[in-house]
Amino acid sequence: MPDRVAPRPVSRPQPTAGQQAAFGRPGEVDGSFAGNRPIPPARPLPPPPTEALLRAFGPPASGQRGLQDPPMGRPGRRRTATGPWWKADARSDPWRDPYAPAGLGAPAVYDEDAQPGPIVVDAKGRKKLRLADLSIRLVVLALFGVLLVGAVGGGLGWYLTKTEGETPLLAPGTQLSKVDPGVTREPGSVSDIAAKVTPAVVSIEVRVGQSGATGSGVVIDGENGYIVTNNHVVSGADGVDGAEIRAVFSDGSGSPARIVGRDPASDIAVIKVEKPGLLTASLGSANDVVVGDPVVAIGSPLGLAGTVTSGIVSALDRPVRLAGEGSDTNAVISAVQTDAPINPGNSGGALVDATGAVIGINTAIASTGGGSIGLGFAIPIDTARDIAEQLISTGSAVHATLGVATRSVTDSARDGALVLNVEPNSAAANAGIREEDVIIAVNGEPVGSSEELAVAVDAHDPGDTITVEVVRGGGSTELKATLDKA
Repeated sequence: MPDRVAPRPVSRPQPTAGQQAAFGRPGEVDGSFAGNRPIPPARPLPPPPTEALLRAFGPPASGQRGLQDPPMGRPGRRRTATGPWWKADARSDPWRDPYAPAGLGAPAVYDEDAQPGPIVVDAKGRKKLRLADLSIRLVVLALFGVLLVGAVGGGLGWYLTKTEGETPLLAPGTQLSKVDPGVTREPGSVSDIAAKVTPAVVSIEVRVGQSGATGSGVVIDGENGYIVTNNHVVSGADGVDGAEIRAVFSDGSGSPARIVGRDPASDIAVIKVEKPGLLTASLGSANDVVVGDPVVAIGSPLGLAGTVTSGIVSALDRPVRLAGEGSDTNAVISAVQTDAPINPGNSGGALVDATGAVIGINTAIASTGGGSIGLGFAIPIDTARDIAEQLISTGSAVHATLGVATRSVTDSARDGALVLNVEPNSAAANAGIREEDVIIAVNGEPVGSSEELAVAVDAHDPGDTITVEVVRGGGSTELKATLDKA
C-alpha cells in the first residue's frame, strides 16, 4: 500500500499595516471581545400564574410531576366508556408524560436474508416485485375470478342476442305524446299585426298576352273595392287589349280588377274590384315614425301570397329615384327605408307599424343581385293617401314643377344640383335661374343632389312660391320662384 502523501503546508500571508490597524486586536485587550461592549437588557420575567390557572392546570400537589387524574376520578383497571384512554399505568406512560425525556433509537433494519420481502432492489437501484413470494392460492384465486367473470359475461351476451327476437316494424294505433303549452300573443307582436292586417293586403296578378307579373296591393276602401298599389305593377296592362288584372285575397278568392288611375310621377296607382265588404286597412302617418321603430312588411314576394317579414325603420326621408322596370314610372320619392326583407312582388304591399297601421307602400329595394339584401324603400302613406284620393276623384294626380333638368354635383365642400337645362316660360326661367347655376337650398333647407331638389319641389303645390338659393359666379343668390303645374 503506497505511503500517504503529507499535506502541503498552507502559507498564511502576513497582514499589512493597514489591515492590522483596521481588523487587529487592540494591544490592551486580551480576550476575543472588548470588555466594554454593550450588554443587552435583560428580558422581563413573565408574571407568575394566577391561582385559578394553578388550580386548573397545576399538579395535584406541590413537588409532584406528571398528569393529573381525570375529572371523574381515576377509573378502574379496565378502560370504560367514561375513561377509555386511562389505564392504571397512565402516570408512568412516557407518551403521556410531558416531562418524559426524549431520545433517538437505532434505525429500523430489515433483514433481507432472514425475512425477504416481495419487493427487492437490484444493483442498479430498480425495484422489482418477486412474484415467487406471492401466495399461490391468491394467484390461482385471482385468475379463476377473471375467467369466471369473462365466461359469465360472454355467455349472457350470446344468450341475449340469440334468444331476443326483433320487435315488429309497424305498431298500429300508436299515438305520440303531445303538449299544449299556453301561447301568448301580446298586442303589438308580429303575429298580432299579421293577423289584423293580412286580410287587407291582396296579391295582384297581371297578364298581358303570354307574359305575366305579380305584385301586391292594400285595400283602402273596402266598401267600394278600391285598392292602392304601385304604378309599375299595373302600368303594363293599361290600354292593352286582352290584358287582365286580377286581385287575389287572403281567403284564396279572386276578382277581376280595373285601373282607376295611375301616377308615374309618384309610382302610385289605384285599382277597383267589384267585391264589397272587404276589410279596409288602417292608414297611419309616416310623420309619427322615428328611426328604430319596429315595422312589418306584408305582401306577395316572389309570388308567395301572404308573406310577412319584420324589421325596423332604418332611415327616413331617403331620396330614391324610381324608373324603368318596363313601366313609364319616373319618380323621385322621399322614402321610408327599412331592413325588413322586401323582394320582387312586395311592390304595392303594406309597411305596417307596431299598432297595425299602414305607414308606407313598399315599392323598391336596393340590391346588387336582384334580391333583398336588407334595404327596402316604401312610399310614405301620407303621399300615397294624397295621390290615391286624387286618382279616385279625377283619375289623375297633380304635381308642382320648377322646370329644370339637373344632376348632382359636389366641390368637396358643398353639394348641390347643377342646372343643365331650363324650360322656356317655366317657373325657373321666370325666377331668373340659369343654366350652370347650382341650386343648394330650397326655402332655407339644404339641397345636396338632384333627387333632393325633386323631393323639395314635389312637397309643394302648384302656385306655391319658394325661395331657391343658387351659386353663380363664386357667390350665392336667392331667387323667388312660383311653381307651375307638371
